[in-house]
Amino acid sequence: MNRRKFIKNTLTGSAVIALSSGYQSIFAADQRVKLTILHTNDVHSRIDPFPVDDIKYAGMGGVAPRSALIKKIRQEEEHVLLFDAGDIFQGTPYFNFYGGEPEVKMMSLMGYDAGTMGNHDFDNGVEGFVKQLPHANFPILTANYDFSDTPLYGKTKPYQVFKKGRLKIGVYGVCIQLDGLVNKEQFGNTKYLDPIKKAQEIEAHLKSKEDCDMIICLSHLGYKYDTDKVSDVVLAQNTSYTDLIIGGHTHTFLPAPDNIPNKRGKKVIINQVGFAGINLGRLDFVFESKISGKMTYTSAVEPVKLFSNFNS
Repeated sequence: MNRRKFIKNTLTGSAVIALSSGYQSIFAADQRVKLTILHTNDVHSRIDPFPVDDIKYAGMGGVAPRSALIKKIRQEEEHVLLFDAGDIFQGTPYFNFYGGEPEVKMMSLMGYDAGTMGNHDFDNGVEGFVKQLPHANFPILTANYDFSDTPLYGKTKPYQVFKKGRLKIGVYGVCIQLDGLVNKEQFGNTKYLDPIKKAQEIEAHLKSKEDCDMIICLSHLGYKYDTDKVSDVVLAQNTSYTDLIIGGHTHTFLPAPDNIPNKRGKKVIINQVGFAGINLGRLDFVFESKISGKMTYTSAVEPVKLFSNFNS
């Protein structure tokens, strides 16, 4: 072997060794995708901030500060999804006077990607909710309400798939039993279906048929109970592919997400951030390569406070 051929073969061999031993570190950075999930729950028609003399929540909440905070985060992050976990309506005179129109219009202006229904979203009856849907440019996701014999038939979806970069994010909604919580005349012929069975059915579809990289549940079941009532914790324990449950109904403030093992022993993230829009939940996920399927996250509670989000 002459000198030139020897050097060429040696360099080629070195390159192959370097590639085979470190290819993951070479390519992983290019394949990583960051996804920011923002969420609210139980806003209850709180369009204005709490009064500055309120004992507990002085100057907190309100659509304008929340909108400014969301806008700021979207300017900083490439891939952002914004969700609501129900009880959009009821709690201030805005709802009593306008029936939910300002709430839905403002959610649309803030760019919500999807929401689900809470029990108070039936306070003006099924017809009252239908009346506000033309103002929504985002889907309402409810997998376990059968609206086939109501005016809401065909106006909600069980799930939606969102694409962010190379990621496919499957999102579905499950909601609370209305009987005994809402007057019959308000929910009419709405049929309540088992939320665990529907969740299992839809998560399997999103995993196997839609090939989703992440599956999120928007839940208005409540965080957890002392009884055997179905809650977010119970749902997590009985699912297999759901990665994140964004909860509502119980007005629970979790300073950090809970992590509950599912049927396969994998941790399901549960988060809920109080009520009245005083906080914006935030979770930042980093996805490694499609092959590894590895996902890590950090969480934060972003307080929504008058004048605090207008500095940028």
